[in-house]
Amino acid sequence: MVETRIPVTNDERSTLARLLQSVRDGAVSIDEASAYLGGHVRDDALDYAELDHLRAERTGFAEVIFAEGKTPRQVAEIAVALCARAGTVMATRVTREQFDAVQRELPHAIFHADARIIALEREPQARVGLACVVSAGTADRAVGSEAAVALDLMGNNVARLDDVGVAGLHRVLGHIGALRQANVVVAVAGMDGALPGVIAGLTDKPVIAVPTSVGYGASFGGLAALLTMLNACAGGVAVVNIDNGFGAACAASRINRVAVRAAERHA
Repeated sequence: MVETRIPVTNDERSTLARLLQSVRDGAVSIDEASAYLGGHVRDDALDYAELDHLRAERTGFAEVIFAEGKTPRQVAEIAVALCARAGTVMATRVTREQFDAVQRELPHAIFHADARIIALEREPQARVGLACVVSAGTADRAVGSEAAVALDLMGNNVARLDDVGVAGLHRVLGHIGALRQANVVVAVAGMDGALPGVIAGLTDKPVIAVPTSVGYGASFGGLAALLTMLNACAGGVAVVNIDNGFGAACAASRINRVAVRAAERHA
């Protein structure tokens, strides 16, 4: 019998060497390495991207496509490759043209236009706990939508409160019950960025603050709101980058799931 050998590229040798090094150093378990090697096929190899198919096993959610700066074809090809193994595929900062390219390959993909997110749930996760997403004004809604849609796709129950900025403080006070029921609150605000600090003074739940680039000239594209949030007087406020609703969702999802697991242990 003649043994047929599949040529191994330099990139594959480099990836294998890094994997073996990680196993030796204890950063990756033998089971994780075996799963990677067992499922690592070259038919999804892309010359412009190295996909991380084990991210869900490490972090609880599959790799997410950041569509900004990618061509429609690249976004579509990455989505197809991820869909072959991931139960949920998500792409953020998507244009309509990029979505059209994805939908041609994956007809069941959904475009959340306000959030600029593509979603495809082949194996939907059960929604657990409760995360509350609060946006200060209508102009902040798109960033709030990015956070809310991402949280939903990550398997969290989500409550939305829109247009409850501190210019009308009674609007925030009217929703104290919802804020206190949630395991975590994502507060999205531009202008003076005061909303997260106010919410943190009304509830004992952690608040993830998201400054937006909404505001007049001296807001400096969200820098004023960012600095306000970083200097919040009330405790319990953590801050992500300007307009980063997705990053806030990632942090809030982990907090919510930790709270759910803790409640289950004590049930």
